[in-house]
Amino acid sequence: MKRDKTNRRVYICHTYYHVYIAVVKELVGRRERSGSADIILSTMSNDFESLEDRLKKSGVFENIYTYDEQEDVTSEKVMKYHRDRGNIILNLMQRITYTKLLGKLQEDYIPTDISKYGDVYVFCDSDPIGYYLNYKKIHYHAVEDGLNSGLLDDQARNANKGAWPLKKAMAKLGLIFIESGYSRYCLDYEVNDIKANHSLPPNVVEIPREELDKKLSVEDHRILVEIFLTDPDRLVGQLLNKSASDANKPNVMILTEPLCELDVRKRMFADIVDEYKDDYRVIIKPHPRDLLDYEKEFPGVVVVKDRFPMEVLGDITGFKVDKLVSVITQIDNVYFAKEIVYLGLDFLDKYEDPSIHRKTEMLDK
Repeated sequence: MKRDKTNRRVYICHTYYHVYIAVVKELVGRRERSGSADIILSTMSNDFESLEDRLKKSGVFENIYTYDEQEDVTSEKVMKYHRDRGNIILNLMQRITYTKLLGKLQEDYIPTDISKYGDVYVFCDSDPIGYYLNYKKIHYHAVEDGLNSGLLDDQARNANKGAWPLKKAMAKLGLIFIESGYSRYCLDYEVNDIKANHSLPPNVVEIPREELDKKLSVEDHRILVEIFLTDPDRLVGQLLNKSASDANKPNVMILTEPLCELDVRKRMFADIVDEYKDDYRVIIKPHPRDLLDYEKEFPGVVVVKDRFPMEVLGDITGFKVDKLVSVITQIDNVYFAKEIVYLGLDFLDKYEDPSIHRKTEMLDK
């Protein structure tokens, strides 16, 4: 039976966080509009392990696809047009070809006909999928990569230094591709908070995550827990059941990030743990891409090793922490923490050369 594509939606995700927001948007949205949705999981930079099976079981999406997204480095033909020729005009001319070839490279790997959907939502369109949509002239909605990610990284401008106005004009013609709202085929660029960005395209739309969370039902929270936790009973027990030595201590949760080299990262988080370990029960939630062995480095603290987006902790009934500590991860919309401690770039400066993590500030100078 032929289906009206205006009632079909698809979400293209690269991380657990992307999938979490896609599920939340769909749980809320399907009560407000008709039709059904599919989801595409890109395996280019993330191992989703058994998430696909749990998504199928949840019934939130009609179809779950995986996508072996192809980076430019996988093709010598594409990379031939990705080198500095020492001249802005020559560079832009070859970029036109690069844009087309990187998009075309995806054709054999796209798992479904994206053009059949009425609404296409893409998280992190800077990845090759953005080039594919540009190549196929498919309109889509771009969604910010992480919560308030534009606060730290003006991604589009940082990736297009020099001749920015000219490059924007070329992107609007579809000749080259620029992410985060600047593509000719990007209908709008969705962010949590417009103010939490250095600069934005004119087609920006603000959809606060807090407003979405308030629309979730008790059943929705249960669905989210069952999708993102491989063993909910075990993890909830780990979080809620304190040892005798920690029984009277409040909880502090430290979020790690794949920052710095491993030795620098170890020293930085050792300092953070030392600050809290005497007065708090310390819980460490490693970032999914953080390879440091926190159980080995910090014996005695609770290490939550399961791979899931931090936001799902707010869906667990009865779980609260007194403090939630982050270095640069934006954690404004966290509902299980009484107090948020955001250390920020000034703290990171003590451990790493500022030029590495202050790229947007350097661009503005």
